[in-house]
Amino acid sequence: MKDPYSKPSMVRVGNPLYAKHGSSAQSYPLIRQSIEGAAIKDLVKKYGSPLFVFSERLMREKYRQAYDAVRSVYPNVRFGWSYKTNYLAAVCRVFHQEGALAEVVSQFEYEKARHHGVPGGQIIFNGPHKPMDALRRAVREGSMINADHFGELEDLETVGKELKKPVKVGVRLNLNAGIYPIWSRFGFNLENGQAAAAVRRVVSSKTLKLAGVHCHLGTFILDSAAYGRAAAKLSEFVRAAESMTGKPIEYLDLGGGIPSRSHLKGVYQPPEIAVPGVETYAAVLGANLKWLLSRKSPPRLLLENGRHLVDEAGYLITTVSAEKLLPDGRRAYVLDAGINILYTSTWYKFKIELDRETGGVMEPSILLGPLCMNIDVVDEAVLLPRLSRGQSMVLSPVGAYNVTQWMQFIQYRPAVVMVRESGEPLVIRRAETLADVTACENDLPDDEHRK
Repeated sequence: MKDPYSKPSMVRVGNPLYAKHGSSAQSYPLIRQSIEGAAIKDLVKKYGSPLFVFSERLMREKYRQAYDAVRSVYPNVRFGWSYKTNYLAAVCRVFHQEGALAEVVSQFEYEKARHHGVPGGQIIFNGPHKPMDALRRAVREGSMINADHFGELEDLETVGKELKKPVKVGVRLNLNAGIYPIWSRFGFNLENGQAAAAVRRVVSSKTLKLAGVHCHLGTFILDSAAYGRAAAKLSEFVRAAESMTGKPIEYLDLGGGIPSRSHLKGVYQPPEIAVPGVETYAAVLGANLKWLLSRKSPPRLLLENGRHLVDEAGYLITTVSAEKLLPDGRRAYVLDAGINILYTSTWYKFKIELDRETGGVMEPSILLGPLCMNIDVVDEAVLLPRLSRGQSMVLSPVGAYNVTQWMQFIQYRPAVVMVRESGEPLVIRRAETLADVTACENDLPDDEHRK
């Protein structure tokens, strides 16, 4: 049977496929037929499509590489696994087995960490909103609480008086490290004296005891020197804080923000060139914490890594459900995965790998999701050969934030599989069903308003 007739068209290949710096589109078909030895076709057959797949091996390798790099320049270091990045139990388990604390930013995440078996004393509790019940539990269980604002210091003082015990507290700072935007909405500002005022507030309290200093510059920070500037400023602030308290600081928490090798939209260099290696970030930290390192007992350095550790270990298998030609001449493919489960597609251009060799002319194409929403675009500009319905592709890296910020919107959320180091796939989150979606609902009685 012949293919249906398609009217010939000519397409001007311009932005966003090309810019003055060169191509921003993937210009040749990449092929991937397996993930960590598990065949794509077998995974789809057994678990369905779309399907998130994580590599246990890659997660452990990324953790060890990053930890060894930092430990080589600052031996007294501990990582805190960022729960907001990916809080699936099996993913968290991998990083806790490697030695990571839990870093949480909400009551929900705190409770999830405790549910995973993490002791309260191994939880770093951040975030701008910590309800009183959550603070009470965190204080009782000995968590590291980094206060975000003066009201929270008051709340912690109240909790300490209620529980009749001193409360160790860290003070979160925001500062100018030479990158923009400055995340000034979190913590106490260093440059205008607010941070020093927060320390004085702690010192004046009979209940609060200053335990640490915390700062989180932002996310996906490509300027490694920013960490050096922040470390230098925080090191000096520790000196000033210790002179006010008369006691040494227990920990210095520099947060997260180290990028993965994702392709940030608007950056024309490939990630292998644009994203510095973790050793570069470690080197600038070590160079700017020399005063603390020179002490007999340096404070513990905490880093709250997330994206850098898990993003590249995550893949999404998706399948072409429809193909069409748009009025402007672009070839459009409708996938069974959209922005409802690919939150990071807003900022990152995924690597696209086809599940089979596919010949033909490379065409400007657009990848659309399955939602009945015009904004559901996975990739607005990619060069692809002619694809067929039922053909699968693999998008990566997608391990960070997508399975914590996905939505139950129009479509069920898919299953998540981890390929173990042994090569065996393990379902770490089953696919949603209607029962999951309606479990929290209460309907009206059947006879309501009947005449």
